[in-house]
Amino acid sequence: MTKKKTEVATLNNATPSERFTQAVIKEFPTGLSNEPVELTSFQKKLIQNYFIKVDAVLNEAEQKRLAKSENYRDAVALTWQNVNMNKLALDVVAYSSIGLDPLQKNHISPIPYKNNKTGKYDINLMEGFNGLELKARKYGYDVPDDVIFELKYSTDHFKSKKKSVDNKIESYEFEIQDDFNRGELEGGFYYQIFIDNPEKNKLIVLNRAQIEKRKPKYASAEFWGGEKDEWNNGKKTGKKEKVEGWEEEMFMKTLKRHCWDKINIDSQKIDDHLQHVLQSEAQSNDAEVQELIEENANKKVLTMEVDAEDVEVDKETGEINEDSDFQTLHNQAIEEEAKVTGPEF
Repeated sequence: MTKKKTEVATLNNATPSERFTQAVIKEFPTGLSNEPVELTSFQKKLIQNYFIKVDAVLNEAEQKRLAKSENYRDAVALTWQNVNMNKLALDVVAYSSIGLDPLQKNHISPIPYKNNKTGKYDINLMEGFNGLELKARKYGYDVPDDVIFELKYSTDHFKSKKKSVDNKIESYEFEIQDDFNRGELEGGFYYQIFIDNPEKNKLIVLNRAQIEKRKPKYASAEFWGGEKDEWNNGKKTGKKEKVEGWEEEMFMKTLKRHCWDKINIDSQKIDDHLQHVLQSEAQSNDAEVQELIEENANKKVLTMEVDAEDVEVDKETGEINEDSDFQTLHNQAIEEEAKVTGPEF
């Protein structure tokens, strides 16, 4: 009993970082002897990285909460004391075991939102396209050895060469005619390469309409371009001028997410950690949730006080399908993935 009281006292006096680490370690599976599994240095480092990233996101979100007028400010502060630690610990166990690192670009991004049923903030971990690739390569079935991604502009020469009786290997022709004036962006494609069996090589082409079909219904104009809505005290006041956005980056990101998210999972490779991830993804894409959002999308403005069931994340693009202040918080993750501060593509 004394030992248990000492442990509780120690935990109560621990820093947020220490409590977070202990909560995560507690959720790691035990060995055959029912003793805690010794974490590798890599796993410990990843746990620390999740804390660093979530802490930074919470601090920025809390500053935005305090910047609002009291009429529109959520009463619950975005602090570690108000985070659903059990859910976060379980998710960190799963994603860190897969190898996703929140401090690596486009691996995984934490998005906090208010769960009114619990009165706490849940931390949603959104996979980036590099995270999807890592997961696909570790757990996928028939994963390509390499993938070539390209955007197609109106002046580029492109011709697909589909597999047929006379053509055993699917391929394509692609040539940039004018590097400095490629014309209008028309779409993109990716080519999956299987080195030991090139007859399995596969070309996937997505035109503009097919890519825009995967654009969230309430996509942010800062990223996709177009007209940006103007808001004042939680109400839409009108349209601002058109913004250019980062359309190229959004098209390329959509191609990459489409590629790696389409890789089938090898059932023989599924472990407890992946099972947890798959269950979380299934819950976030529940059909009833989608129907609810479609019904209310134009009827209410979401603030940080959001029900967990009221948030829809588009699987193809990773963006949140809502017009709200919550979108601004989510943009932080998208900026990193889209390389807004220094485009990768």
